[in-house]
Amino acid sequence: MSEKTNGELNIKKVRRHLRTIVHHRNLVFKHCRQCGLFWQGLVHDLSKFSPTEFFTGARYYQGDRSPNDAERRDRGASYAWMHHKGRNRHHYEYWTDYKTGEPEPRFTPVPMPNKYIIEMFCDRVAACETYYKDRFDKSQPLAYFERCRTEGLMHPETAEKLRSLLRLYAEVGEESFEMIRKGIK
Repeated sequence: MSEKTNGELNIKKVRRHLRTIVHHRNLVFKHCRQCGLFWQGLVHDLSKFSPTEFFTGARYYQGDRSPNDAERRDRGASYAWMHHKGRNRHHYEYWTDYKTGEPEPRFTPVPMPNKYIIEMFCDRVAACETYYKDRFDKSQPLAYFERCRTEGLMHPETAEKLRSLLRLYAEVGEESFEMIRKGIK
């Protein structure tokens, strides 16, 4: 059930937000470790504990989805998200650069290194596990990815690699982490 997202900060929302991000980080750490990415799992999303992200996340805590959406509705943009994506290489939004040689320079996606694609995969699985709780099933991370509009925002090579990992997870579940560790990485 969603919390009231009036932008007010209270101790109940601080505790619940902290519990949510710690739970999510623990799941990502577990999945990254299974994939052979111990260090990435250990340092995953540490920026969420910075004042910029933490207090905004607590203020807009909802319980069943990211607080960034509520901040966007309230403020017109999510400043916590902009802070987060600029510091965490497992987000495809981090991997943009200017394309030159055009009449006007424009942003363009660049391919992500495999280790960050794998961390992004672990992050997406853990996010679905965190927000869906006991309603979670292994097809949800792929379904969520397919609903998102990433064309032109995520490099096509990155998108295909992520889609392949999410399909593998939808087919075999937890076994996919071990398979990634043994061969795909």
